[in-house]
Formats: sequence, C-alpha cells, structure tokens
Amino acid sequence: MSIPSLNVYSVSKLFSFIQGFLQVRDGDGFLLFWAKEILGALLILALFWMLAHLVVMALNKWGKRLTAFTSTDLDDRVLQRVIPYVSRLSIVLGFYLAIRSLPLPEKLILIVSGFIYIVLVVIVCSLIYHALGELMNWYVAGQQDSAGAVMSRQMMPVAEKIVSLFLMGAALLVILKHFNYDIFSLVTALGIGSLAIGMAAKDTLAHMISGFTIMLDRPFRIGDRIQLVGGQIGDVADIGLRSTKIKTLDNQLLIIPNSDLCNTMLTNQAFPNSRAKGRINIGVAYGSDVDQVKALLVATAVEIDGVLPDPAPESYFVSFGDSALNMALFFWVEEYGTLFAATDQINSLILKRFAEHSIEIPFPIRTVIMHKGTD
Repeated sequence: MSIPSLNVYSVSKLFSFIQGFLQVRDGDGFLLFWAKEILGALLILALFWMLAHLVVMALNKWGKRLTAFTSTDLDDRVLQRVIPYVSRLSIVLGFYLAIRSLPLPEKLILIVSGFIYIVLVVIVCSLIYHALGELMNWYVAGQQDSAGAVMSRQMMPVAEKIVSLFLMGAALLVILKHFNYDIFSLVTALGIGSLAIGMAAKDTLAHMISGFTIMLDRPFRIGDRIQLVGGQIGDVADIGLRSTKIKTLDNQLLIIPNSDLCNTMLTNQAFPNSRAKGRINIGVAYGSDVDQVKALLVATAVEIDGVLPDPAPESYFVSFGDSALNMALFFWVEEYGTLFAATDQINSLILKRFAEHSIEIPFPIRTVIMHKGTD
C-alpha cells in the first residue's frame, strides 16, 4: 500500500465531499445517515477507550500479584513500563477502527490509516526501548561491583544509543515496507555508504572498537590505579569511545587512544582488590646477626599503623652483596594509595631501630692493594 498523491482531482473531490456533508438536505436522510455513522464510530472509540482502562486495571491488579512471586524486581519494573504503552495501543487501534467504519473516500482512509500505522510502530518501538532500558539498568545495578560483569555503568549510554539506533532503523524499514517502498535498494545504499565511511575513518573506528573491547573485557574500571608498560602510573579518570583518560600521580591528565591501550601490557594495582604489597630492600654489614635483623625488620613494620597484621610482614635474607648482606622486608597495606606513605614511615623507623641496636648499614667499600715495584 502506497501513500496516495494529492493531485488537483483528489483535492477537488475532497472539497466536494465536505461541501456535500455540510449541506442540509431534507427528505433524503443525509444528516441522519451521517449522525448514525459518527455515533457508531464514537461508540467504537469509547469501547476501546474503556477496554484500555480495563486492561490497565487488570495488569495493575493481577500483573503485580504474578510478579510478587519472583525474587527480583525486574518484572515489576518492566510491567510498569509496559502498562502505559498497552493503553496507548488499544486507544490507537480503536481510533483506526473508528475511522475505517466511516464511509470516507478511499484515499482519505489510506492516508489516515497510514498515519495511524506509523503511530503504532512508534509506540511498539518505544515499548521495546523502555523495556530493554529497564533490563539493562537492572543488570548493571546488580553487576556493577562484579569484576566479571559483561556491561559496566560507563557502557550504559553507549548501549542505549546502539539500541535506539537499531530500533529506529528497524522502524524505518518496517514503515517503508508497509508502504511498498524498495528497502533492499536502501539497505544496499546504506551498506555502500557505511563502507566508504569506514575506509575514510578507519583509525577512529579502530579506537571505537577498542573502546568497546575495553568496556566489555573490563581490564580496569574508572578509579583503578594502573601502571603502563612505559612506567607511567595513574588513576583511570574516564573510559571513552575514542580514548581513555588517566590522571597521573603528579596531577596531569594522560590521554591514550583506546587502540594503543588495548594492545599494550599494563598492571592494574586495584585488581583483584585494593590491597597492595610493599617491599623494602636494605643491606646490613657483614658480621651482623641475620636472625636479629629479620626479627627487627618485622617488628618495625608492625609498629606502623597502616601496615596490615594479616597477611603479616615478612623478612628474608635475599643474597650476599659485595659489601653487605641484602635483606628484604615485605608488608601489606589496605589501600594502594597509602603504600608510599607507609614505606616512608617504615624506612624512617628502620634507621632509628638499627641505630638503637648498633646494626650498621655499610657503604660500598673497595679495597685497593698496591704492590711496590722492584727496580
């Protein structure tokens, strides 16, 4: 069915019909005939209006009772979204049947029915969009703290745009198909245009695809502290479609294209949790009591408030150095952001405790033996 063109003949015929409708013709029952037709159309519209209210009442009463048996609130939220659109569909359907019941010109009926069909498609697409929106919001609300979640809250605006574009495209194809337009030529043209755009903006598309990969794979989240392969350390400030912004420790914003970030190695210090392990390397003089030094290092770390008692600090004799016995102290802090401050406090206290126990931290020493030459 195609939309009729309003030529001069059609317009004149429509005006003639309206003029005949407005004329008062006694004896032929013209006004009585139209009064009955209009009354019948109004009865149909009123019937569907009452039906819409009855459906809303039934869904509010029985639908809520059915959704009460489930442990999740997803069905309740979707039901509240669906109810208004069910009512609108019923009213629009009643309006369509009421128009069809009137003895109007065929071309006028085609125009009105085509417009109503477009309205119905828009209502159905809006219903699907809001139902999917509730589904995505429910999923993200339940999975946002899970490291294995498929969708993060930062991806919601992108997903909503993709869904809306898909529904708009589907609605356009359905409407064009209804009016007997050749949609295959349109799809072909769109495909060729998309290919041309893709070739012209391949770098931008590569960044966007990498952005989707980062959002789905979730190697890091906003707020996580990461270390890049180049040694830069910072907190993730934003994950966009084209680039990711990282706020470094010296309060600078590092902007990295997603394709570069997706193909490089990095360390996520906030995963699997925010705990961080610190290490302090120190050398003591040869002849020192190794067991005493190890116990003193552990006791020194325990004295610091930010150091966790579980896992407990550990100290090891690592290796023999050129001029010192190399020791290592390992400890844990609750937040990786406090690791630097805890390391500073432990180092300061180690100097104090070593001085109290007469433990020497030697300087590198090189012994040079000179032989006196003979004549």
